[in-house]
Amino acid sequence: MGFSKDQLLNRLEELEIDYSKYEHPPVLTVEAQAKYVSSSEGALSKNLFLKDKKHRYYIVSAMVDTKVDMKVLSQRLGLGKGGIRMAPEEALSQLLQVSLGCVTPFAVVNESARDVSLLLDQNFKNQKRCIFHPLSNEVSVSLNTSGLDKFLKSIERDPVYVDLEANPAVGKDQPPDLAVYVPSNSVVIPEISNETSTKQTPPPKSVSAEVKPVASAKPSKPASKGKSVVVENSTPLAFKNPEKFVEEFMDKTWALLLSEAKVENVEALAETLRKRLTSEFTLLAIMYKNTAYTEGFHAGKHSQPKRL
Repeated sequence: MGFSKDQLLNRLEELEIDYSKYEHPPVLTVEAQAKYVSSSEGALSKNLFLKDKKHRYYIVSAMVDTKVDMKVLSQRLGLGKGGIRMAPEEALSQLLQVSLGCVTPFAVVNESARDVSLLLDQNFKNQKRCIFHPLSNEVSVSLNTSGLDKFLKSIERDPVYVDLEANPAVGKDQPPDLAVYVPSNSVVIPEISNETSTKQTPPPKSVSAEVKPVASAKPSKPASKGKSVVVENSTPLAFKNPEKFVEEFMDKTWALLLSEAKVENVEALAETLRKRLTSEFTLLAIMYKNTAYTEGFHAGKHSQPKRL
């Protein structure tokens, strides 16, 4: 079990860190949070949970107005232009042990997050107080950076503040300035095909390849029954439930919105989302269609009248 909200707040009190607490309904965006927590209470933050191609993870915590260019950040880490992307949702629960919308610098308190790198916006240093979720998006706390630093040092973390808007040249004589903050260890998270996963595995070939042959087979044949059971059990739950299917759409859209937060032009953002979501939604639609075919076949098979 990871740290709970109450345990985290108790830790802040034990460390004699001054903070203010604001309770509110669950929020998934900074805009929603701003309805309940005034900017006069402190600087709101956006927090990105990222992964590179070698299964190393990062939390980037920035002020709302800070523009985080993912390609530039990837180059500065020494990972190339496309070396990082949004981490899958299963990593949230397994590494940070928080749910969607609860990523904050406090999430590194859990031992499971020991290999997750934390990069903080240097602009936080210019604020009297900063606002973060304490592992729950039903509460926000404001504290100064001295208090945040004290907390991080108590869990043996050295606070790392960087200029997230900088774009230094990277070359032979100019090594990546943030490469030193790349985690030394990789963490492989098993992909889970369930209703909470934002990354679905491709549909099993057996779904589309076996439906037609089975339909022509005799119902009394044991082999056909064996095949139908395998196909049915291999179908993710999300694709048997329209509400879960829509939830998959919303999860993917939210992840892309976060990754493209740097885009200023609305039209450019819309076009980017349309291109990137087309392939994702096409795959989801195919999986949903195959599931419908499979379920329909099973229903028809069990309702066949007995032959005289």
